[in-house]
Amino acid sequence: MSNTEKRGLHRVQNMLSCRQVLNLLTMLGFMLNYALRVNLTIAIVDMVMPNITAHIAGNSSLASNNTLAGIVSSSSSEGILSNTTTSDGVDVYEERFPWDTYQTNFVLGCFFWGYVLTELPGGRLAEMIGGRRVFGHSMLWASLLTLITPLAAHMSYVMLIVVRVALGFMLGASWPAIHPVAAVWIPPMDRSKFMSNMMASSLGAAITMPICGYLISVCGWASVFYLTGAVGLLWSLCWFTFVYETPATHPRISAEERREIEEAIGTSTSKKRPSYVPWGQLLCSPAVWAIIITHGLSVFGFFTVINQLPTFMSKILHFDIKKNGLFSSLPYLGKYVMAVASSYLADYLRQKGTLSTTATRKLFTTFALVTPGLLMTAQVFLGMDATWSVAIFTLALFAHGAVTAGYLGNGLDIAPNFSGTIFGMANSLSSFGGFLSTWMVGALTFDNPSFHQWQIVFWILAGTYISAAVVFVILGTGELQSWNNPPERKKIGDVAQEEGMPLKNEK
Repeated sequence: MSNTEKRGLHRVQNMLSCRQVLNLLTMLGFMLNYALRVNLTIAIVDMVMPNITAHIAGNSSLASNNTLAGIVSSSSSEGILSNTTTSDGVDVYEERFPWDTYQTNFVLGCFFWGYVLTELPGGRLAEMIGGRRVFGHSMLWASLLTLITPLAAHMSYVMLIVVRVALGFMLGASWPAIHPVAAVWIPPMDRSKFMSNMMASSLGAAITMPICGYLISVCGWASVFYLTGAVGLLWSLCWFTFVYETPATHPRISAEERREIEEAIGTSTSKKRPSYVPWGQLLCSPAVWAIIITHGLSVFGFFTVINQLPTFMSKILHFDIKKNGLFSSLPYLGKYVMAVASSYLADYLRQKGTLSTTATRKLFTTFALVTPGLLMTAQVFLGMDATWSVAIFTLALFAHGAVTAGYLGNGLDIAPNFSGTIFGMANSLSSFGGFLSTWMVGALTFDNPSFHQWQIVFWILAGTYISAAVVFVILGTGELQSWNNPPERKKIGDVAQEEGMPLKNEK
């Protein structure tokens, strides 16, 4: 690194604290995390040939009983090169594909095949070697895979599925990996605010959708993958340059900031990372299952909306692709605003002693899940009106953003030493829900893509959201669990590894 570059880094350090830099890059990282995921949900509307129905796939698809072999075999027809005149009057020649409803939803859903494989291993790996490396490499390789997505689509339908599965495999480790980062860097009373950075994923979706819609109308669908992939590579460079595993290993942290972090986190437990997971106690803990079940049901609803909202607007509300991107982004903007506001309020209430950690988590979880459940019920009756539909989806995801002050960071309350493992387990279940949601919508709208079929989807979402809230109210807690600090087994060596302290036991 040149002297000029070093001086530039020092200037950045003087302007922002290390925690502020971490917060900023974490927020941008989760924005890109969802940009890399949802770019396909809007691009696929333009990738598929218009007026393609289920019958184009022939009897082989129907005979396959919707199995993987049937879907892949029915996709053997090659894409067709079509001419599209952009909004600027430029002719763009792009390949479009004769995929039916099942094949389209299959491409969207196969992401979760890879995603589910790395959730739990990614969380545990982050606890062992540090979240910086796991989160950073997850995003780096996902960005590279995004860049080659158009090439994979042009090669074959099967190759596109392979790339999407690999993308899910890489991104699967990113969400649980950030919990061990918070356990080391973020004081207990600031963790709700830090966890709101995860909801920047909604902000990323909100920004990505209108940009994707515009790029498709100007440059064609492939451009959205090139842009999001390139920005992801740039973020990865910044992450590995400015973020370090712990305050103790950061070369540019001030003594004052390091002392402030370490004193706030406390010294109630050993600084060594636990060498094993107390699986018996963890799996028998109601508090753990409260997080796992609630997250699984909650994300099932969220993934159904995030993957299917563009299709609903295109097929039922008849929005064009550019308008689709703009209106589809509104619910995500609302969700991020709520995530930040509720997190600041939750930490304020805890710091002032107004509410205990347990009461805070249950209150915000109930609000974040019951409200969308009631709004999905309203969508059943009002969803054919475009204005009502956009308003309801926006309000539903707006309220859902409060999960950051509820169950989302609850693993840091009950067992910070194993918060990555707990969230990895929870996200593993939610990944199955993600694939199930795309299959469910495809099955319900395959032969009859009418609003009546979508009403069934909305009823299912209402029941799912409300059930999630009930589970957490009954089983959830904010108390530190005794198994967070298991006794060490006999070790071969005694190499100390610095670890973040657990959240203090609050009442």
